[in-house]
Amino acid sequence: MQRQATGGDFSTPIEQRYFEDYVPGSTFEYGPVEISETEIVDFAKRYDPQYIHTDPAAAAAGPFGGLIASGWQTAAIVMRLFVDHYLSHVASIASPGIDELRWTKPVRPGDRLQVRLTVLEAKRSSSKPDRGMVRSLIEVLNQDGEIVMTLKPMNLLRCRDASA
Repeated sequence: MQRQATGGDFSTPIEQRYFEDYVPGSTFEYGPVEISETEIVDFAKRYDPQYIHTDPAAAAAGPFGGLIASGWQTAAIVMRLFVDHYLSHVASIASPGIDELRWTKPVRPGDRLQVRLTVLEAKRSSSKPDRGMVRSLIEVLNQDGEIVMTLKPMNLLRCRDASA
């Protein structure tokens, strides 16, 4: 699995990134990650053993006309890119969850996925001013620029300046 950053990135390195660095409207792209048939089958056999993910011959006759990756595998790839490139390594506290997870197009062997992350909202906590909530939009695109998955994670991050 190859990983590399593309496009613009934060002006602050991930090891020094705090809540204040997540500016609404900012967009970042990371990837690509290529997914192989072997990776699809191995993941599915362990975590999502449906024939459309585990059996290339049976999948060829199935509703997608071939083997496809589990949506959960796509989500795991996204999580790796998210942690490696976007989520602060020093200020991340927790995530209360994600909203609106959608798998919009099948991911197939040989697809090269990249993520486009947009900061939707950064709201400082009024009850705990040392932290804030960042809501993001993640769009996962294949090598043809088609969106294959979207989700909106929320992340609680420490503030650089807790007194502001």
